Amino acid sequence: MATPGERTDTILTLPQVEVVTVKSGAGALRNKPLAATVVTAAEVSRQGIVNMHQISEVAPNFYLPSYGSRVTSSIYVRGIGARIDQPAVGLTVDNVAILNKDNYDFDLDNIIKVEMIRGPQSTLYGRNTMCGMISVATLSPLQYQGVKASVEGASHGTYRASAAAYQSFAGGRLGLAAGASVNGTDGYYHNQHNGSHVGRERNWSAWYKASWRPTASLSIENTGRFTSYRQSGYAYESLATSTIAYNDTCFYRRNSFVDGLTVAYRSGPWSLTSITSLQYINDNMTLDQDFLPESYFTLTQRRHETAVTEDIILNHTSERYDWLAGVYGFIRHSRMSAPVTFLPTGIARLIEDHRNQVNPYYPIKWDDDNFILTSEFSLPYKGIGLYHSSNYRWRNWTFTAALRLEIERPEIDYRSFTSTSYTIWDMTHDTPAIFRKEKVDLNETGRLSHTYVELLPRLSAVYALPGTLGNVYASFAKGYKSGGYNTQMFSDFLQQKLMATMGMSELYNADDIISYRPEKSFNYEVGAHLILMEGKLNVDATLFYIDCRDQQLTRFPDGSTTGRIMTNAGKTRSIGAELTAAWRISRHFDLTASWGHADARFCRYDDGIHDYSGNHLPYAPLNTAYAGLRYHTDFSGGWLDSFECMASMRGVGPIYWNEDNTRRQSFYAPISLSAMATSGIFQLRIWAENVNSVSYSTFYFKSMGNEFVQRGLPFRAGATLRVDIDIAGR
Repeated sequence: MATPGERTDTILTLPQVEVVTVKSGAGALRNKPLAATVVTAAEVSRQGIVNMHQISEVAPNFYLPSYGSRVTSSIYVRGIGARIDQPAVGLTVDNVAILNKDNYDFDLDNIIKVEMIRGPQSTLYGRNTMCGMISVATLSPLQYQGVKASVEGASHGTYRASAAAYQSFAGGRLGLAAGASVNGTDGYYHNQHNGSHVGRERNWSAWYKASWRPTASLSIENTGRFTSYRQSGYAYESLATSTIAYNDTCFYRRNSFVDGLTVAYRSGPWSLTSITSLQYINDNMTLDQDFLPESYFTLTQRRHETAVTEDIILNHTSERYDWLAGVYGFIRHSRMSAPVTFLPTGIARLIEDHRNQVNPYYPIKWDDDNFILTSEFSLPYKGIGLYHSSNYRWRNWTFTAALRLEIERPEIDYRSFTSTSYTIWDMTHDTPAIFRKEKVDLNETGRLSHTYVELLPRLSAVYALPGTLGNVYASFAKGYKSGGYNTQMFSDFLQQKLMATMGMSELYNADDIISYRPEKSFNYEVGAHLILMEGKLNVDATLFYIDCRDQQLTRFPDGSTTGRIMTNAGKTRSIGAELTAAWRISRHFDLTASWGHADARFCRYDDGIHDYSGNHLPYAPLNTAYAGLRYHTDFSGGWLDSFECMASMRGVGPIYWNEDNTRRQSFYAPISLSAMATSGIFQLRIWAENVNSVSYSTFYFKSMGNEFVQRGLPFRAGATLRVDIDIAGR
């Protein structure tokens, strides 16, 4: 995503401050033994990027689909990812790590750089970065003073407005900034059952940022962000009827707050950095869990989560040898309530009918037209990581060795309970009569805890090619994703307990479904970062092999159930390649393209009923592709300063939806068009996405044996007006 003369991963340098991710260190990522895509501020503006979904579209083998709700931020990199619970890709914003992936999907203003690193980053960043890392940097009030504002209107009732002010004081040593934004949409589809909009959103956010440099050696930065999201309905289409039609309420609501404090002290070759954060989430997901026009059951999942993190990093640099050491710790506590309400159709078809088929002479009838299976959880989680990384330079070579000790302890206190009743009827006589009334009181409680200890090594070597041709590298790294607990299966577990009280077999063993083990991967990679045609063409190429053990896989249990269970799938592997190119064709034209291929398959996975060995892993695309052609021209004199237009394509697929590979989404490639003109403090961008009206799905799931898909976004178009009043004149 480079403008003429700018490398794709150039570190953006603005007056007074150089934007550098603390653990990446100074220097372009293309000089390091890793595969990365960097999006600059110019590209953020050019493509109207404000969230993680848009950022991910330009990177090969990097897939962040929209699953219909902002609670689900699943990221797949190189064929591996996670749908629920622990993330497989880490996220930092201004060096603050976001702990819970359910809080990944939020909007950001005034992004100046995004680094997307593919491959395990567990040695430096620890838990849940086994597939990669996203690092976002936003504008500092020491870099810019003035006002930035934007307003956007688009089809489907979509709108967005934001404003931010930046100011420096004390001779440029202190800077303060604050901003706010609102956005919303009426949604892109309709619920055919009642004609309502699906995916309607009304959101707002507010943020602040303070940067202080009391001395040349000491810098202090504090950032905070409040967000509020209100989202209704999901575009889940039944494969049986090809319609979106359900009768009960669906919505997602989230309030969150993240505050991060970064204190850095530098003295000669030494630097010491402390990054502290406080994170809070309060959300509510309510679903018509059967997604049918009938009243089977609904789910509500309410959560309050608070977390504190601390990362202390010590750096030392010299001519030949650099090293970094650190300690990271976190404490996270969640309280969750997840009641499932059984409604008349659900009671009749899922409980009464099954029971009465077994004993038709003494059928049962529920006393009420609904009852609740309630699950409550307390989930304390804490961990600590100790890490070290050394870089040694010898001639054209740079060698890196790193090691991390990770210790984590997840715990769960659970209580699942219900209180209901039913009547047994005697049908052995001519006149039905009440045989007996039965009271059902279930109360399942328990406490589980695990301690996980992992050593996470990383080794790499980079060879600088002669002149300015670039470099080649090889690396090995171990990735790690923590274990956890299947909270979403407790209602199904309690349902089976209830059925067992009526003489029907119990399907689940609590010990088998409640917990799942950590996932580990061993990543082998070779690559090259090449600078060709006198700097006009930058090419990055990567080959990788990933050996994954105990891979965490989301499964839908067989039968008339609604839960999702995370299980460990034995052994899997992913083999693939990545290629990116940024070509400055001429003074006015440049072309950026990327392609990623990840053939991820089960090596060993037998669930006792089916052997899936050799099949593709579900949900991760086999291929990703991106191409963007841009025309740009500057004007001297007159009212127009610059004009550019761009055409781009993002291709994904095929995606296999289930373990037996019988369902899949074929390769699809929506096309986007945009034009942008700048005049003084104003910038106008007109854009259209999915102009070729590609119909595709981004998600597949089963509920009670019924199959559903999440529809992808249709054609949409809009215009964005930005105002930039730079009072410093930079």
